[in-house]
Amino acid sequence: MIRNLRRTSQGLFLLIFLFLFIQTESKGADELGYPVRIFLECDPLLALSTFLSSHRIANGFLLSVILVVVTIALGRVFCGWICPFGTLHTMTGTLKKPSKKRSHTNWHKIKYYILFFVLSSSVFTAQLSGIVDPLSLLIRSLTLGIYPAVNYLTRALFDTVYATGIPGIVEVSEFFFTLAKKSILSFHQTYYVQAAGIGLLFIILLSLNFYERRFWCKYLCPLGAFLGILSRFAVLKRSVSEGCTSCGVCERICTGGAVVDESGTWKISECLYCMDCDDLCPHRAIRFGFTTNMGAVPMNLERRHLIASVFAGALAVPLLRIPPLSRTGVFTPTLIRPPGALEEREFITRCIRCGECMKVCITNGLQPTLFEAGLEGVWSPVLVPTIGYCEYHCTLCGQVCPTGAIQKLTLPQKETTKIGVAIIDTSRCLTYAYATPCIVCEEVCPTPEKAIWFERVKTTDREGNTIVMKQPHVDLHRCIGCGTCETHCPVKSKPAIYVISTGETRSQDNRALFS
Repeated sequence: MIRNLRRTSQGLFLLIFLFLFIQTESKGADELGYPVRIFLECDPLLALSTFLSSHRIANGFLLSVILVVVTIALGRVFCGWICPFGTLHTMTGTLKKPSKKRSHTNWHKIKYYILFFVLSSSVFTAQLSGIVDPLSLLIRSLTLGIYPAVNYLTRALFDTVYATGIPGIVEVSEFFFTLAKKSILSFHQTYYVQAAGIGLLFIILLSLNFYERRFWCKYLCPLGAFLGILSRFAVLKRSVSEGCTSCGVCERICTGGAVVDESGTWKISECLYCMDCDDLCPHRAIRFGFTTNMGAVPMNLERRHLIASVFAGALAVPLLRIPPLSRTGVFTPTLIRPPGALEEREFITRCIRCGECMKVCITNGLQPTLFEAGLEGVWSPVLVPTIGYCEYHCTLCGQVCPTGAIQKLTLPQKETTKIGVAIIDTSRCLTYAYATPCIVCEEVCPTPEKAIWFERVKTTDREGNTIVMKQPHVDLHRCIGCGTCETHCPVKSKPAIYVISTGETRSQDNRALFS
């Protein structure tokens, strides 16, 4: 009974998560209904690490207090009943044949050392928790790797069926394709430069379940470790009656590795509160109830390893900020952040690399960085105009950011926010280098008063005829660096007009000397 109830809860929350994830995209208006960031806002690890790194509390993270209270009262019920990433691990683990191999009883300590590593680094203003936090990791993996692949394969399948031209089958296929586009498929196919690597990492983590069920949850998850510490105070506890015969059933079925031997000794901090042991005990000797009696095995974290993890987290910060791993103090021309992004140093201390801003980007222009922002800024968003521009009438990225790394701007504010400036390469521009008329950059410029203006210049063609060319120039005061001109420039491979981050509103130092 309890097992079926738990599975229903897991399935329900997973469906809610996937529904919100799919809904987190533009629907034609510059507003979103219920983005999936609500799951991130309920994450106390992200709330604490963001507070430690930026010394500010994001408004949305007040929801995480609810999860803290629930965990203190009921234990790690989030891990066993709610967490969508945990549910995916449970589903994958069902594909593994049951094994009598015991859990690695000491490996559970690893996740606590990871937890103290990321919290220690947060104290010294490095935001690393988002890289390993399960909810941030899940959203990032789905956004950048899995969901684009599913979209591509689904569209390819329907295109293949359509190409057959078989009457009847094509009509049925088109019906379901239209239904899919209105429900699960993205508005347009997206591509990300690191999709393969991020998607492969996600698959590897799920594949660990074939070695041991819920491997991630038992040994690697820092959020699970954080909730495990809180659950030590839980009033809902497991008890074993005298009817226990030490049959070992509870040890074999325990998905969290909380039952460490056949006598039923229990680690409260490792218990996922799935209650399978209660449900499946052949002697009905196990029950969960409210009590103040601890009766649990101590965590027994090795002090030297704990100190080493804290020290490593602190030491990692200056190491990450030493060139060439760091770009601190160096203005990278191609590092174009979304409008509303905080000043670079503060931006890095808040961004949790969840990928939501990239998912809602209408043009697919926001891409994950690799080393453009240094190793500390890996997987943070950067605008790549050769892929897509920043839509002039869009503020979605600021609406979905859970930590305020990208501020929520009104449309008038966004339209006057500079993220860079356009530069014309006269050696490649058609009108300069080839005496060929072209006005594309001026035509597509979205600013009310065009940031691209023309100078009429007389020149001579090959036959010696005098022709008048309209050569483009950039108005530094009107250009906002949206990249629309670069995206649409007819000179492909390396556009004749491109955007650099110089002149961005968020920085008082990254300025053109002549502006």
